[in-house]
Amino acid sequence: MSATLKSRKILNDPVYGFITIPSELIFSIIDHPYFQRLRRIRQLGLTDFVYPGALHTRFHHALGAMHLMSITLENLRYKGHEISEEEFEASLIAILLHDVGHGPFSHALEYSLLKNIPHERLSILVMEELNRQFDGKLDLALRIFNNQYERRFFHQLVSSQLDIDRLDYLQRDCFFTGVSEGTIGADRIIKMMDIKHDQLVVEEKGLYSIENFLSARRLMYWQVYLHKTTVSAEKMLINLVLRAKHVQQNRGNLRATDELLHFLSHDFTLGDFEQSTDLLNLFLSLDDFDIWGGIKLWKNEQDYVLKCISNMFLGRKLFKINLRNEEYLLEEIEEARTKAIKRLVIPEDDLPYFFTYGSISNYAYLTKEKIHILTKKGEILDVAQAADLPNIKAMSKIVTKHYICQAKNLNL
Repeated sequence: MSATLKSRKILNDPVYGFITIPSELIFSIIDHPYFQRLRRIRQLGLTDFVYPGALHTRFHHALGAMHLMSITLENLRYKGHEISEEEFEASLIAILLHDVGHGPFSHALEYSLLKNIPHERLSILVMEELNRQFDGKLDLALRIFNNQYERRFFHQLVSSQLDIDRLDYLQRDCFFTGVSEGTIGADRIIKMMDIKHDQLVVEEKGLYSIENFLSARRLMYWQVYLHKTTVSAEKMLINLVLRAKHVQQNRGNLRATDELLHFLSHDFTLGDFEQSTDLLNLFLSLDDFDIWGGIKLWKNEQDYVLKCISNMFLGRKLFKINLRNEEYLLEEIEEARTKAIKRLVIPEDDLPYFFTYGSISNYAYLTKEKIHILTKKGEILDVAQAADLPNIKAMSKIVTKHYICQAKNLNL
């Protein structure tokens, strides 16, 4: 394949139709093993336990976001804003790689397989390594991603309350889950975007599209991302990985892929990743299949906790979860813990693997990070102020629900 043909390669996306890869550099990044790994990481983790169609990957999402970014930049050019070819390509690379640091099952294992290492930090490390491999050609993309480029609106398109990331994942997740309430009208939102005083704004006539976008996002969180069954499945998976780490670090001889065993055997810090490209490369060989392979091996482990949760997980025998608006009192939690120990007939030290409690929060709009509306008079107003609608003001309130999640019985 010639260089010209490579850079014009066309992919067929189920959400947008045909997507064109616009440059040789972008084609080479997509072709790189770091990016190809995203094919093996689900976008929505364990949400297919609730919505069977939610099998799309981070690979799908990254390509879709790149496509929407190209449409957005072309629209801004059409409105008279000068955007160089270098800025255009760098913006596409920044959004293409925004999730490249995700580990297996995306957010579900972000703070269990690794400790306190957010995927955004790992994405930066991966982009820096790719920049070295591509002889500094990602310099501008990194500056945009890190909000170090003087034209701030480029970073806002990559990361803000109305960024390209959200426009794609809401549409894509709506499509694959079948939850029609998530429909956001991204095409109109993109058409209404503009730049004023070097910041991203939305024309006043797009106000109702923004209100719909915020409402859809709030609904998708409760119906999809924070669905109680998904929360239960994720808690089970987190507890399973924590137990696997405990077994491996105290007894050894756990069966899993070499890559997974390495991260079960040690608790790495962000500094470890910053100092070792080999460690970063090892992490970038991990994907969902390592975890699933481990679960299929652990269902026959001698350790009853690993064996039990693995069998329950594979058979979709999920923990029971109770959600409510009021915070659980300590007395209520202690009573539930006591009952769980008697019901499950397990040592108290093992209960945390079968019994967890906490809270989940949802907000549609953070007033600290404003979405700006450009009025017909040329004023720039916060969307909550411009709309003067109680609906948007209500969506800026953080809603918290509290849960107790526990095994109903053991499945050995």
